[in-house]
Amino acid sequence: MKIMEIDKAVYRKNINRVIVFFVGSLAVLSLAFGALLIAVFGAETVARSGSTGNFHLNLIGVVLAAIVCASVLSRLRDKPYLKEIYYVWQLKQLHNKIYRKLAKIKNRAELHDVNALIILKFYYSSLKQVYLLDNNSLTLATLEKDIIKLDSQIISQNLTISTDQFEADLLNKIV
Repeated sequence: MKIMEIDKAVYRKNINRVIVFFVGSLAVLSLAFGALLIAVFGAETVARSGSTGNFHLNLIGVVLAAIVCASVLSRLRDKPYLKEIYYVWQLKQLHNKIYRKLAKIKNRAELHDVNALIILKFYYSSLKQVYLLDNNSLTLATLEKDIIKLDSQIISQNLTISTDQFEADLLNKIV
């Protein structure tokens, strides 16, 4: 995966619109599916406790609405409007995979493993991009220190490492 340049203003505008659309669609479809299921399968009598016994039908309506919304997003993910949103989503998934092996990767980097250094270079650079896009400035200073430390280690070993060298398969080489 290669790091893309993303316009933060466009990304924020698009992600906010997608979130509003998704939440709105989920609410409307949940109500519609729930009402339809209750009309077809619902209990007509009300119990003494005031419950209609249709909770399970409403829950099924919410699940159906979530499935419809997720499938629509899945089909539209390759559209230009969602390109940056989908890229950041994939990047966050990749961050999770790297984070699960981060201790091993850092240990291998201390032993001058080039693959580990490539992974760390990509991880830190892409993490910084995501932090800046999501306005997460709390841990940015720590991340900057990690980047400086990694860059100095790469320079001290006379290596030329860039984020373009990263491939997800490198994670499988870290044991």
